[in-house]
Amino acid sequence: MHLNSKIYIAGHRGLVGSALVRELSNRGYTNLITRTHAELELTDPVAVAAFFDQEKPEYVFLAAAKVGGIVANNTYRAEFIYQNLTIQNNIIHQSYLHGVKKLLFLGSTCIYPRACPQPMKEDYLLTSELEYTNEPYAIAKIAGIKMCESYNLQYGTNYISVMPTNLYGPGDNFDLEKSHVLPAMVRKMHLAKLLEAGDMGAVLKDLQVATEEEARAILDKFGVSAESVQIWGTGKPRREFLWSEDMAAACVYLMENRDFTDTYTPGATEIRNSHINIGTGEDISIAELAELVRSIVGFGGTLVFDDRKPDGTLKKLTDVSKLHALGWKHQVTLEDGVERIYGWYLENTEARR
Repeated sequence: MHLNSKIYIAGHRGLVGSALVRELSNRGYTNLITRTHAELELTDPVAVAAFFDQEKPEYVFLAAAKVGGIVANNTYRAEFIYQNLTIQNNIIHQSYLHGVKKLLFLGSTCIYPRACPQPMKEDYLLTSELEYTNEPYAIAKIAGIKMCESYNLQYGTNYISVMPTNLYGPGDNFDLEKSHVLPAMVRKMHLAKLLEAGDMGAVLKDLQVATEEEARAILDKFGVSAESVQIWGTGKPRREFLWSEDMAAACVYLMENRDFTDTYTPGATEIRNSHINIGTGEDISIAELAELVRSIVGFGGTLVFDDRKPDGTLKKLTDVSKLHALGWKHQVTLEDGVERIYGWYLENTEARR
């Protein structure tokens, strides 16, 4: 890519997409193309074709997707498979028709089997059944990998697929009910810290409610008090976390320095599993993570693990040896990342008041 290349970031308002925009801008790229959902409906093939006709991007980062937690994935199964397949199909096919030089497709490590050996290698794809609750989403992402591989093999395109681990970072979702584990912990510990300090005014502002009674109802629901914070499950499951801006840096590195031909063994008679895991290759138990967040936020109370809640898969760790062999390794440690995300939360919470 050249600094004045036309680069389209699909999904630029999301956690990864916004990090990609910042990373590219910081590196001096000046011709970035973005569209909001209101400006371009990515499930509309006619609209996507017209967009490519008009803008003629040279490079594409495909970070747009319909995403959600376990409940959303399991409830809206048809929407998750239809919308993600349609978005991918439209953008990848139009990239081919318009001669895009290189495309990077972002998926998720949920593509791997439910009982996948650990750490998860790229070669474990399609070796066993998927986790039922997010099967439609996972199948859509697997189809995206195979679409990129197939277009590369038949048409000679240069499309790369990357599968990130659990991401967190600036612009994350801190909703107490819908957010992922790490941002949820940060906010709960922060609220508990405010209660510990007797600052109910700050609690009301954070929760955006008018009365202490309303605040207490929310805090009780999510197990937050001046004395303790409730954590879902036993705390035993282990998870891997990657700073979103590290993810963006990895994506830009691959687009700048690697091609599809670098993602598989030269001379292979069957080319499959060309996708690349993006992660740290390091995990931490939920209990250890909670202690880390508690320490960084500065909450002095105790942690209460609710073992009535399900733990889910006990271990999910990516094998990142392929990524390392391609020349990239993460930079932000989990400790540094938690400090950064708490600082971001404080700054942006204050800005909303």
